Amino acid sequence: MALDVLIVDDSAAIRKILQRVLRQSDLPVGAIVEAGDGVEALAALKQHKVGLILSDINMPNMDGLQLLSTVRADDTWKNVPILMITTEGSQNKVLEAVNLGASGYVRKPFTAEQIKEKLVGLV
Repeated sequence: MALDVLIVDDSAAIRKILQRVLRQSDLPVGAIVEAGDGVEALAALKQHKVGLILSDINMPNMDGLQLLSTVRADDTWKNVPILMITTEGSQNKVLEAVNLGASGYVRKPFTAEQIKEKLVGLV
């Protein structure tokens, strides 16, 4: 069964790169929905049932940590795996993401292999 994915990042270039990585992975990827921040992501979640979320941490309007805690608090989405993809070098932010329920994280710049490796265990 194909897995619909939500990619949340304020960089359109990063969203495109992640789309390409997903399409080239061995995962059964269906529709890929994009959002530029957490606010757009929540709106997208109300319209699309996704089985995986890839999210940046540092974004305007609503950052990835706020999005993560909002998604985890909602019964509809609380079990959707969320992979955080971030430039955040601070161990505190990464630990905060894990404590909020992130399924894993990858630091930017990333390789396609790193993303694929993390996803194999999640879906």
